[in-house]
Amino acid sequence: MQYIGNLVGPVLVFGGPYSNFQATTALLEEARQRNIGPENIICTGDVVAYCADAQATVDAVRESGIHVVMGNCEESLGYDKDGCGCGFEEGSTCDLLSVQWFSHARKTLNDEAKQWMAGLPRCLTFEINNRRMAAIHGGVKDIGRFIFRSTGRRDKSRELDQLNVDGVVAGHCGLPFSENIDGRIWHNAGVIGMPANDATPRTWFSILTPAGGGVEIDHIALSYDHLSAVNRMRDENMPEDYAMSLETGLWPNMDILPMAERALKGRTLMPDSHFWSRETWK
Repeated sequence: MQYIGNLVGPVLVFGGPYSNFQATTALLEEARQRNIGPENIICTGDVVAYCADAQATVDAVRESGIHVVMGNCEESLGYDKDGCGCGFEEGSTCDLLSVQWFSHARKTLNDEAKQWMAGLPRCLTFEINNRRMAAIHGGVKDIGRFIFRSTGRRDKSRELDQLNVDGVVAGHCGLPFSENIDGRIWHNAGVIGMPANDATPRTWFSILTPAGGGVEIDHIALSYDHLSAVNRMRDENMPEDYAMSLETGLWPNMDILPMAERALKGRTLMPDSHFWSRETWK
């Protein structure tokens, strides 16, 4: 664990840049316009994945000076593993497509980028308004574990117990949600590099703001120049399934999704807010 301090003021959280340079620069511009400095920005990992600009995206993230948690993609590329470690079922569409984008990323990233990935922390801890928080990628022990809204509360509670924190900021699953777990919080900001399977090209990030006796949690949609990202993917002969996903807002398949999340395919997500205190959740 790496402690990054008591964070004062709004904290911007996002996951999965996924080699989408256009989305990454749009997110960093959002932070600039909101006057949120790099010390208060956390990325939950997978800086590199499906899209075309692995090196440029890593460079933009590194130059920004923000906090980054190691994702399974950073672990795999940083330690020169054979596959992305995403947790896709062997032989599934996502598993087969990952061979193409992972090979492209490994080929185009320089050694300095891979060394940076290998040195990233698996867990960041911080405080916000007297709450102990941890930022991880997937699960505490399994970096590639998918934890969705529909994942059992008992499972999330065990993860929180292992970290001994009041709240978790996680990534990996690609879908934004916040859930109250008996007064503690499990929060996923979603990802910025791919849509949320909701039939729009928008992607998602969040802002956590100290407020009164608690924390205001805002899920916010990110609009960016997705067509340029699509064109870059086609220029680089990246998997067409993912290029189309950037256009349509729908995932190429739903292999990883539980039934509850599958049922939400194509249902437009709306920005929302929650207030988290010891006593209330609304």
